[in-house]
Amino acid sequence: MKNILCGAAAALALAVAAAPASAQTSERHYAGTAFGGYTITNPGFFGTLAGELGVATQVGTRYRAQADAPSDTETATPVVDVVFTLSGSVNKDCSFYSGNNSNARNIDFGVIGVRTGDNENVNNAFEMVGPAVANIDTLTAGCNFNNNVEIAKDDIRGLVNTAPGGYDTNEFQANIPYEVAASWTGVALNAQVAGSPQSLTVGTSANAGTKQQGAWRSRMDIDITAPVVTGKGLVAGDYSGTTTLTLRAL
Repeated sequence: MKNILCGAAAALALAVAAAPASAQTSERHYAGTAFGGYTITNPGFFGTLAGELGVATQVGTRYRAQADAPSDTETATPVVDVVFTLSGSVNKDCSFYSGNNSNARNIDFGVIGVRTGDNENVNNAFEMVGPAVANIDTLTAGCNFNNNVEIAKDDIRGLVNTAPGGYDTNEFQANIPYEVAASWTGVALNAQVAGSPQSLTVGTSANAGTKQQGAWRSRMDIDITAPVVTGKGLVAGDYSGTTTLTLRAL
């Protein structure tokens, strides 16, 4: 009996042994001529003794093939998911373009006309001729987070004459009440909807007001109106007051 392992067959055996996930090779084969010829393949303890005896007495031969390599250091993972957590932050901000200098924010009504004709009825003398009106608008206003829109007057009396001298309080007054009305496009607090017209008005008899909003950006219009004071004349002098608009991120 002849067993010849040629070069081509050897190459094939190596390729199979190197294939992924194949079992490690451990082969032991015996063959001999005694007892009319025999073969023993991968024997246990007694078969190995018999095979080795044939080799020792020169009536048999042996073939062995062993292959070994270290195992994976960890359990193999054919699919790996890698999760990248991305993060960043945006600062809270509110914006209101109010001109390039303080002159833009000094609202001067000029002369607030009163009835000065000597032919006026005494009940009309020195009363306001008509309302005092100021219109302010900016194309850039808003906040990028939940916010309060606040309007506050420094004096609930409105425009105040701080040096009126003496006067008959039954016939004259030294203040001019006014109303402030702001309008813009926005959304309610925490709402995630399309913007709609919003407004906040602080009336002539109110000192301040506030309205909560979600993030918004739009044009804002502010109208200041001092209605005609009736029933009393206005004491001569300078009248002044301040109104503060605040956009406050929450």
